[in-house]
Amino acid sequence: MSKINPYIGFNGKTREAMTFYKDIFGGELELQEVAGSPMEQMWPSGAKDAIFHSALTGDGILIMGSDMSGSGGHVQGNDISLAISCSSEEEINTYFNKLAEGGHIMDPLKEQFWGAIFGAVKDKFGIKWMLNYNK
Repeated sequence: MSKINPYIGFNGKTREAMTFYKDIFGGELELQEVAGSPMEQMWPSGAKDAIFHSALTGDGILIMGSDMSGSGGHVQGNDISLAISCSSEEEINTYFNKLAEGGHIMDPLKEQFWGAIFGAVKDKFGIKWMLNYNK
């Protein structure tokens, strides 16, 4: 079964924000830096300490976030997406295609270095969705 959770853009404050939430809610915090990742060569040297993905997981919670922003840059108030963790390749394709109807594909579905199929779309209502299927 799929799960939907918030994915928040923190504009360079992901480490601080996610540590703050961990102190409040508890759980396990995973921080993945740009440095040492396959993305490292794509970003300027000043971005090496940035967090490209974080996840705080605990009893009943999953909050994800990143310092990375889309082509339009970080816009306060427009920095939350809904992330769907899909349970099959068929499911991710179905959801992605239906959400894209009348909307805009931001990142087409494709295999990613973390071993998943991932894509992003803004639906016809302006809501950003990030879809991931871990193979």
